[in-house]
Amino acid sequence: MLGEEQTYALKKEKRSSDELSDELIKLLKSYNISKSLSDIFSIVDGVNASALPQTDNCWMSMVLHPIPSELEPTLCAIRKDRFLSSIKKQPAFSKERLGSLRKTMDEKNLQGYLIPRADEYQSEYLPKSSQRLAWLTGFDGSAGFAIVLKQRAAIFTDGRYTLQIRDQVDKKYFEIYNTAEMPPLDWLESNLGKNDRIGFDPWLHTCDEVIKISTVLKSKNAEAIKLSKNLIDEIWLDRPPVPLGPITPHPEIYAGESVASKFDTINAGMMKNEEDVVIISSPESIAWLLNIRGSDVARTPLPLSFLILNKEGRAKLFVDQRKIIDETRNHLGNAVSLVPINEFNSELNILARGSKKIRLDPKTCPAWVAEVFNSTSSSIVHGSDPTLIAKATKNKVELAGTRAAHIRDGAAFVRFLNWFSRNSKQGQLDEIIAATKLQKFREKDPLFKDLSFDTISGSGPNGAIVHYRVTEESNRTIELGDLYLVDSGAQYLDGTTDITRTIAVGDPGDEAKNYFTRVLKGHIAIASSKFPVGTNGSQLDVLARAPLWAIGADYDHGTGHGVGSYLGVHEGPQRISKLPNSVSLEPGMILSNEPGYYKSGAYGIRLENLLVVQSEIVPNSERAMLSFETITLAPFDRSMILKELLENHEKNWLNNYHAWVRKELLPLLNTHDGAWLTDATEPL
Repeated sequence: MLGEEQTYALKKEKRSSDELSDELIKLLKSYNISKSLSDIFSIVDGVNASALPQTDNCWMSMVLHPIPSELEPTLCAIRKDRFLSSIKKQPAFSKERLGSLRKTMDEKNLQGYLIPRADEYQSEYLPKSSQRLAWLTGFDGSAGFAIVLKQRAAIFTDGRYTLQIRDQVDKKYFEIYNTAEMPPLDWLESNLGKNDRIGFDPWLHTCDEVIKISTVLKSKNAEAIKLSKNLIDEIWLDRPPVPLGPITPHPEIYAGESVASKFDTINAGMMKNEEDVVIISSPESIAWLLNIRGSDVARTPLPLSFLILNKEGRAKLFVDQRKIIDETRNHLGNAVSLVPINEFNSELNILARGSKKIRLDPKTCPAWVAEVFNSTSSSIVHGSDPTLIAKATKNKVELAGTRAAHIRDGAAFVRFLNWFSRNSKQGQLDEIIAATKLQKFREKDPLFKDLSFDTISGSGPNGAIVHYRVTEESNRTIELGDLYLVDSGAQYLDGTTDITRTIAVGDPGDEAKNYFTRVLKGHIAIASSKFPVGTNGSQLDVLARAPLWAIGADYDHGTGHGVGSYLGVHEGPQRISKLPNSVSLEPGMILSNEPGYYKSGAYGIRLENLLVVQSEIVPNSERAMLSFETITLAPFDRSMILKELLENHEKNWLNNYHAWVRKELLPLLNTHDGAWLTDATEPL
């Protein structure tokens, strides 16, 4: 997404739309390009709806390949022109939208409608065209669910967004709840009337979710109504187009394994389970399996698509074929057939008429897909996405790549820390300036592709908002006495990073130092833990919280999430959390280690490194053991540490970590940055 400065620069060079259209028509004729103006405008609008930067011209191969150099400037200008024309200042919420939805519900004889924050792929990052919850309510956090009844409406989110949702949602029209205290279906059950008809879009709910919804409604003699068209889409008249981001190969020098080898692994599992076909609905799984990357959504290089894989090792990729450049087509070869995405329905119906054993993941697959197979001779098997564990356990090449990426990322972060230390105490920095500067340090890396998520840049009370995202309205000057929390990461071709540091600007006081030290103790407890093979992340979570629990404190988010390899910064199925998780940690899995503490209205503290699960040799051990390798490199703020709260083994861990950071990063730094790092990593 462009910032105001970039948008202004585009406007300065803007030419008239008619002039550009006339120029393009002439060029199309001169190069005998059969596409019409409307065809090209459709491509341009789709590209503008994707996450592809304005400076990246790889999309032009959708018009013609190879693209004539004379055509490039005109296509660039048209893309900029149509982007600027599409920018509209709209209210985050209007009661008219809610009224229009209720009117549509009445027309369809519905007493309620469910609006999850989801698309048909269950992605974390949604394209603009799928941000229905935000369009209706104004809330744009990454976890949310709304229920609209005829007289009441409610919106739900988790503990990460309790402050944000109250700022963004009008309480006159929506009741606001924390899902931990009031799950959406509990609220719905308590507000249902007998024979109520509650509508939902089966593309946006998984198979498991629909079973839960139907169970609740039946208990109250109400009915779940699967709709053929989303009600928000019916009233969202200026809904953005579906994204059209080019799909490119992800070379084996980064992926570490060929597509054929991955197919063999999945097919071996299918043969063992006597399955004929697997339906994969997760673009992240498809990207990993086919060694491709896309640009349809921000921050994660996803190719929005569906895949059907058979036991013979042949696959059908359902995708808008305009996204497939020639290089990708050659990379996929004969084993992968490219099928228009609008034919996915037809293919499922063909499968349903057969007698094959078909596997789908009920946790991620749209309920609509499962509905196709109801009352047919096909045998549906519910099983987890077969790529999940293979994708989560990184191979040697992926691990070498992510280690290399973290070293370079660590150097960029240290350059930022030095810059921050020199400028923050002058009262001239704000949250946007700091986040922008950090991104610029990272962008200098030739393998940099994007941020891995929107940088959380929060000073003082803004740092207490767990998933705070700075805006022009919320932007705060960083002042003496503040704690500054920066949670950030990048997507490099060879790895994905995610790091959080909390930095003192002056002296924030002993209370904050006490909490900081306890968060650090929890971080060290996870990083230095040893545990038997078969342990899951839920069993380790208490280690991070114990120092805070000892004084009656805690935090309302997980301690760790899985991380991909130039894929999602939040990857499953592994995690470290209070929530039950039966997935055992295995060597090669990457997880974050990020305990925190948040004092509403005052400050936030979070300390995050990424870890790799590794085998651990314990002398005289009776069981096979595992441990963690820390791969993130950046110093912790020693000015915030109360040394008397640390045990000797914790001091040793910190000193050893800082010595390693210094050894790895000094060769990449100039004299000034190196001197700062040397001082920042002095032993306690």
